[in-house]
This record gives sequence, C-alpha cells and structure tokens, in this order.
Amino acid sequence: MFRVSGRRIGFWYRMAAVLCKPPLVVLFKRDWHGMEHIPADGGFITAINHNSYLDPLSYAHFQYNTGRVPRFLAKAALFRGGFVGTMLRGTGQIPVYRESTDAANAFRSAVDAINKGECVAFYPEGTLTRDPDMWPMRGKTGAARVALLTKAPVIPVAQWGANEAVPPYAKEKRVRLFPRKTLKVHAGPPVDLSEFYGQEPTAEVLRAATDTIMGAITELLSEVRGQSAPVQRYDRPTRNGTDGPPLPLADEESK
Repeated sequence: MFRVSGRRIGFWYRMAAVLCKPPLVVLFKRDWHGMEHIPADGGFITAINHNSYLDPLSYAHFQYNTGRVPRFLAKAALFRGGFVGTMLRGTGQIPVYRESTDAANAFRSAVDAINKGECVAFYPEGTLTRDPDMWPMRGKTGAARVALLTKAPVIPVAQWGANEAVPPYAKEKRVRLFPRKTLKVHAGPPVDLSEFYGQEPTAEVLRAATDTIMGAITELLSEVRGQSAPVQRYDRPTRNGTDGPPLPLADEESK
C-alpha cells in the first residue's frame, strides 16, 4: 500500500479520491503551482484561504496529488452522522468543538498528528471570507499556536476559482459550472516564524504570528489573482452584528 510519511492513505481516503477526483477533473481546469514546497516527509501545517464551499475539495485534490494527505480541522457537527460524517471519521479528520470545553482537544490532536509526521490543514479565517472582494480576513490564532508549539513548517496556500463556480453567501445558491472554471491552487515557501520561537505565547505574540501567516497567504493570493490586495484586512462582524474595524496587514503592522 502506498504510504505517506507518518500515515497510510488507507481505504477511506482512497474512497474519497475515487468519488471526488473524476468530477473535479472533468468539470474543471487546473492551475497548480508550488508542489515543490510541500515537504516530502515530516509533520507540517498548511494554511489556506477560504472563499467557497467547493474549495476544500479543490485544495484536497492538489494536496492528495503531492502524496501527502491532509488532516482537516472541521466543525464537530459534520462528524455526527450520515455519509459525510462517516467519511470524515474514516479519513482521520479532526473535529473542532467551538465555544466548548472540548475546543482545545482539536489543537492537541493537531499537535499529536504533526509530531507523528502528518500534515494538518488549517483555514485560519475559521469560516468563508466575508470580505466583499473575497480577500482573506483576519485570521484566528489556532494555526499559529500549533505552529509555535511544534515548530513545524507552515506552508501558505492560496486558491481561487472555486468561488466562481460556487459563490459564497450567494442569495441564489446556484452552481455555475459553465463555462468551465479553472481551480487555481498555489503553495508558497514556508512562512518564517522563527522570530516568535521561544517567546511566551501571549495574545500579542499569537496575533503577530497569525498576521504573518495571513500576510503570506494574502501575498500569494495577490499573485494568483494578478491584483493588489487591500491595505487593510477585513475583520468579521462582531457578536452584535456590526462589522469590526478593518485591520492593517501584517507588513503594515511591522512598520
């Protein structure tokens, strides 16, 4: 059986590939770059932007073809039953129990997986972007927390095109397959977080490390889109329903 470092692909991952790869290959064109940045062995983190319900499949296809299968952090509700839950459990994905006493278990599981030589995939925004132009939002600090604990490489991944087929938050949730869309997935070199190693993981340190990761994703997405990213990063709405203030990008914060 084909092995990846620290983990076998196994029956359920192969089943997912059998089900998902053919329609992705038939219905979409691909523009993939940066596979050389995916480590050949050892544990690592991928940090990915999120702009469509389709883009986890687009990214997973890219990652699967590198020979290093990812373990996603996904909402615990998705694991509870049915075919999707069975697939998530069978492929070893990691449930996230938001706003509960079990929330920390996901990060412990992520650290354990990385220490075993596996890849853990984070969507640092925590949800589909709410930015009006679909640039990455302010990230949550989970990926940075795990990265500083493990000192594992953090590979930024930018993707574009899935949002053109399955737009996020569309009033009419219409799938737009034609004309045939191109799924662009580009991986970049590891994010340099060495300046944060050895520091106490305070809120300020985790925020700075997170902004560095989000800055790398945004810069990569700017290259993918051929456009300049906004100077300020969008922050998600607050609990009272109002928009939070825009936040400076990481390179602006470092000045």
